[in-house]
Amino acid sequence: MATQRRRFVKEFNPHITCYICKGYLIKPTTVTECLHTFCKTCIVQHFEESNDCPKCGNQVHETNPLEMLRLDNTLEEIIFKLVPGLREDGVNVKRPREDEEENDDDRDYHRSDPQIAICLDCLRNNSQSGDNIVKGLMKKFIRCSTRVTVGTIKKFLSLKLKLPSTYELDVLCNGEIMGKDHTMEFIYMTRWRLRGENSYPMVLQYRPRIDFG
Repeated sequence: MATQRRRFVKEFNPHITCYICKGYLIKPTTVTECLHTFCKTCIVQHFEESNDCPKCGNQVHETNPLEMLRLDNTLEEIIFKLVPGLREDGVNVKRPREDEEENDDDRDYHRSDPQIAICLDCLRNNSQSGDNIVKGLMKKFIRCSTRVTVGTIKKFLSLKLKLPSTYELDVLCNGEIMGKDHTMEFIYMTRWRLRGENSYPMVLQYRPRIDFG
């Protein structure tokens, strides 16, 4: 019975996975112009860079493609029934392993792990020293493993912002500085989740480190 169910889900994978992130659709959102469906976070992030559908290439809207998006609650319920546990996982997306290539693990760190979408927002303070070299990212939305730590996020930011190796950053959630060993899953469950399910993706802010000593 379990084997038949897996085969059934595998047949449906092309219809319940996101063309952009290749994971199961989270908050399925359809482009009304061409009827292609993506994860809400994925398509919103895409439309920050382009007005075209990422799948068919057709222009969705000349100025504001976000107006052409509609949540598909019916499809979401179907996915929850086909993939038990996905509803409880919330933002955690387990990718369909049967469609992964053998070399995927080498190209995407922790790809088979549950994934989480994060917005990395620069916390600006004009009176703060060092603020002039800590800028906002051109692409502030990322998707990563829930096991990624704050320390790894800091390294990612330092690389993208081309900061000196000795330069230190604070990473905050809801105004609270996060420890370098905190994982994204821990922060989501203990800090961000309290905001409610509509607060998605999780927002982490960064700034030059403040020495309170």
